Amino acid sequence: MPPAYVKPYVKRGKIDAADAEAICEAVTRPTMRFVAVKSVDQQAVLMLHKTRDLLVRQRTALINALQAHLSEYGIVTSKGPGGVTALMKLLHEWREKLPAYARSALHTIGAQLRSLASEVDGLETLILAWRAGMPVDSRG
Repeated sequence: MPPAYVKPYVKRGKIDAADAEAICEAVTRPTMRFVAVKSVDQQAVLMLHKTRDLLVRQRTALINALQAHLSEYGIVTSKGPGGVTALMKLLHEWREKLPAYARSALHTIGAQLRSLASEVDGLETLILAWRAGMPVDSRG
């Protein structure tokens, strides 16, 4: 049962006993609707989507950090995937002009971006395979 349906029946603060009492009260109502239980496979596919979403958000944060750090040295490109590719190229071209500590930090971000891109691609492949109804081997 969705939590939003139980909320009106909570009488006092947010404690487990009050929540349990509210759930019991809500269940007894004849008009109460329930959420269907997900199968194990449905839950697994949802995990794929949520994990991909998490990695995409992490990738966005890394891209923002890379853009901000490089802009400190006057290296600015356009936004979007093309801008990231251009940033990585400029980072490689400017490697001798940047301080050693900055190079180290920026190359760490670049390595993380490449790793995340690989992981996101792998998850997208699994999601597309699921949509096509193809059996998927375990990635281990």
